[in-house]
Amino acid sequence: MKLFLDFLPVIIFFGVYKFTGDIFLATAVLIPATVVQMGYTWWKTRKIEIMQVTTLVLVVLLGGATLFFHNDLFIKWKPTIVNWLFALAFILVPLFTKKPLIRQLLSGQMDLPDPVWQRLNLAWTVFFIAMGIVNLFVAYNFSQEIWVDFKLFGMLGMTIVFVILQGLYLAKHLQDNTTEQR
Repeated sequence: MKLFLDFLPVIIFFGVYKFTGDIFLATAVLIPATVVQMGYTWWKTRKIEIMQVTTLVLVVLLGGATLFFHNDLFIKWKPTIVNWLFALAFILVPLFTKKPLIRQLLSGQMDLPDPVWQRLNLAWTVFFIAMGIVNLFVAYNFSQEIWVDFKLFGMLGMTIVFVILQGLYLAKHLQDNTTEQR
């Protein structure tokens, strides 16, 4: 349910764009949809994640710039900036906390050796950088319609594939860890 809620503004953006063919109208709808999504999340959980705040700020700023300047490049840059900010967090947080960010996020769910946490942190960093690059490649080399399709299906698909690959990698280490505990 959380994944659906996280993607709901993007799905609404996609639907409005597909129905009207107007990226500016889709952007105008995306901004309040993201605000409503965050309000609902706050109402339901009484907490908001930094990822949601970052996304909201960038949707408002870059979506607003898209509408103000009537230039779709601002909204097309949003996924890249979000992904690169996440990559930066995965790089910087361990410098200050001495623990990989992925470990801080997932250590409650699993116990892994330090080198595995570090490799996972690096994998997420590379993934976020690559997602930003691929988004720009699509935004600058393909039609607006293809970019809108990519934003929903391509990025979601890439994320699902990455998470599955991560799960396969973790399965080996989680089994090793279980075997060692016996």
